[in-house]
Amino acid sequence: MRFLAILLAACVAAAYGSAISNQEKKIVCYFGSWAVYRPGRGKFDIKYIDPTLCTHLIYTFTGLNGDTVKVLDAWQDLPDNWGKDGFGRFNALREISPSTKTLIAIGGWNEGSTKYSKMASDPAARERFADNVVKFIKKWNFDGFDLDWEYPNQRGGSPSDIENHVELLKALRTRFDKEGLILSAAVAAAESSASKSYKISEVSKYLDFINLMAYDFHGAWESQTGINAPLRVAAADSGDYRGWNVESSVNYWLKQGAPKEKLILGVPLYGRAFTLSNPKQNKIGAPTRGPGAAGPYTREAGMLGYNEICKMLQKRDWNVIYDEERCAPYAYKDQQWVGFDNIKSIREKAQLAKKMDLGGAMIWSVETDDFHGDCGEKYPLLKTLNAVLRGGKEVSNTEDIIGLAEGSSNNNDDSTASDSTLVNQSDAPASPVIQPTPTGKCSGVGNMAIEGSCDFSMCSSDGQGGFNEHVVQCAEGLCFNPNLGICDWKKSN
Repeated sequence: MRFLAILLAACVAAAYGSAISNQEKKIVCYFGSWAVYRPGRGKFDIKYIDPTLCTHLIYTFTGLNGDTVKVLDAWQDLPDNWGKDGFGRFNALREISPSTKTLIAIGGWNEGSTKYSKMASDPAARERFADNVVKFIKKWNFDGFDLDWEYPNQRGGSPSDIENHVELLKALRTRFDKEGLILSAAVAAAESSASKSYKISEVSKYLDFINLMAYDFHGAWESQTGINAPLRVAAADSGDYRGWNVESSVNYWLKQGAPKEKLILGVPLYGRAFTLSNPKQNKIGAPTRGPGAAGPYTREAGMLGYNEICKMLQKRDWNVIYDEERCAPYAYKDQQWVGFDNIKSIREKAQLAKKMDLGGAMIWSVETDDFHGDCGEKYPLLKTLNAVLRGGKEVSNTEDIIGLAEGSSNNNDDSTASDSTLVNQSDAPASPVIQPTPTGKCSGVGNMAIEGSCDFSMCSSDGQGGFNEHVVQCAEGLCFNPNLGICDWKKSN
């Protein structure tokens, strides 16, 4: 009898422990503040955020000016001069969900690496930066700070960045501990990039949690179609491709010394889009001629928010395949192709994070989920993460079966498929035009403006110390914005 009582108590304790574990899983939500300028149903206001779905909210981005934090959009972020007080309204979300923590992020892709490398190389500048960050956080009433240096020892950085990055985090940690502030960082996921930038075991010592950017494994910088964030390696993958997936990236970080409870699995609420070279070659690995058409909200060639994708699929004239091997869907119609995540693939990623007992999940980013509920229930992807990791209610809508083709596919060949219905040109933006002649101006990886033109150069590494270049023309009515790194509406005179 006593044995049964002990056994019962152990079972209750295990169940309780499991419940506590679920409650403690983090759901980290990035907010791209520029989404307030998007048109129509894509325009996103801070008031649309449901803070109960996020344990941590991160406002992006601020920039770096020497060793100080620079506000990049004073009218949107600050209350001065009739500004919109984005910082204040963002932090006020804690009144709705007092347990939710708010952080301010610095960096991002468009900030590059060079000035971070320079600041981090000077011990005195690191200390001044740490002091300035604390002052900034306290002035604007955030709970913490997210460092998004993309990336140490890359994109204009130097080999010394690897050690200096650790020293920078150490300086921040010392100051933050005195103030009780949270320190996190967004990091490259795949071994092919992370191994160049981080001493993972040391980085992990100073961070409260690590936001693993487990996406952008494939995109229009490549010459063939690929899933944005495949969960697992596929049999057809070889070389670096075998590491360009979620599971391999997580295993690499854990093997290199990242504590599992600090590792937060990043999932994308957007897809990567391509323009096919031949509409009849439309599988994974099919040849492409550049980025896919810009969406009506995000207006960036080669990228589509989930809120744009689900609306496209509602028309039921797209072919949608769920690749069971990679655990992710892709869709194609005429010359347009997009690899993305839906409820099913997000659930499988969350289940992986739970199975591996990671610290939780992170989303990039909240404003590209279906936040209006135009395709069903509001925030279907974010709610799916909460359902798996925090015991929330399962999403009950039909978004994931809209437009689905019969069956799923593990086939990665380029066999001929039946023609899709042509794109309704009145509904879709014009496809970007790939210009035949490169400019030879690529000096790094990323999108670079072409002087005197609305065009831009999409620059990628050729793997031999040089660069591949695709010259891209923005869709009609748009012009390349070098500050945002995307096609944007032309400024009126």
